[in-house]
Amino acid sequence: MSRWRKVKQGKVEEPKKVSDDTPKGVELSCAPVTLRLKAFLTDTFMITMPILYIIIYLIMGSREGFREHLATGWLYILAIHMSIVVLLWRLKAQTPGMKAYDLYIVDPQNPDKKPGWIKCIIRYVMMQTAILSFFGLFVPFLLKSKEALHDLVSGTCIVHKS
Repeated sequence: MSRWRKVKQGKVEEPKKVSDDTPKGVELSCAPVTLRLKAFLTDTFMITMPILYIIIYLIMGSREGFREHLATGWLYILAIHMSIVVLLWRLKAQTPGMKAYDLYIVDPQNPDKKPGWIKCIIRYVMMQTAILSFFGLFVPFLLKSKEALHDLVSGTCIVHKS
């Protein structure tokens, strides 16, 4: 009997959906690079832009004040951004951009638990390093697993759960 006849007669079961609870021992696959990039851009506008505005205009007084104390201004921006992002990764396993695209950060060795504080901090620092380095931007395109440099170093992975 052909597959079409089985489907028409209702004898074919629907494929099983993957549950949110991934059993241990199952290898996780990283989310597509395009979804991770979209989530990153969304986070840039939802998290980083308000921080930039507050630091530049409310704390430093003006663009000129920010320009005079550039290093201090960027230190404030990065410290606040790191605090918010690491806190969201640790408590919710996702940022607003990741939530928009159903992405979660997980620990591949223990996928049913969120990554710890140290892994989240290492991931953030390495993510900034990867963004600033030429090589770090192309790592996901070179590896079969599609893991980024900060994923490899921190031992985390972003997965897509629909």
